[in-house]
Amino acid sequence: MKKIVAGVILVLFFGCQDNDVRVSTDFTGNETVYALQAGSVYPISGTATFKEKKDGSTVVVVTLSGTEGDIQHPVHLHLGNVGSPDAAVAALLTSVTGSTGKSETTLTMLADETVVTYADLISLGACIKVHLAESGPERDIILAAGNIGSSMSAKSS
Repeated sequence: MKKIVAGVILVLFFGCQDNDVRVSTDFTGNETVYALQAGSVYPISGTATFKEKKDGSTVVVVTLSGTEGDIQHPVHLHLGNVGSPDAAVAALLTSVTGSTGKSETTLTMLADETVVTYADLISLGACIKVHLAESGPERDIILAAGNIGSSMSAKSS
């Protein structure tokens, strides 16, 4: 009986382990990290990490410090650099949750339904902006922002 119980415990233990090897093989190893600077009076900054997956998609992970609470902060990929007024939205990313400061989006196409790869994204003249709110006057308050791709050489204001 003890052998059966021990066998069941071993099966349950090893069967419940995370399979990190499988997860890590989903990615090609290509990764680019961009800095996100405070965009207003709020002391919020962080990074946007672009990770290439073998299936052709790109995982965009936004990590911020200084956020709090249950509020969801919208994240947009805008065409042009951070200083471009009224820059068109190229893609809507998953909102950052205030309590964690994190957002993760798998991106395969832009808002205009153009298929986009990792190589396309890291060469795109664009920026990421994290907004305080989805609508109303607080929508125009940028918590954090940063240039990506070819906009990295552009001056931000």
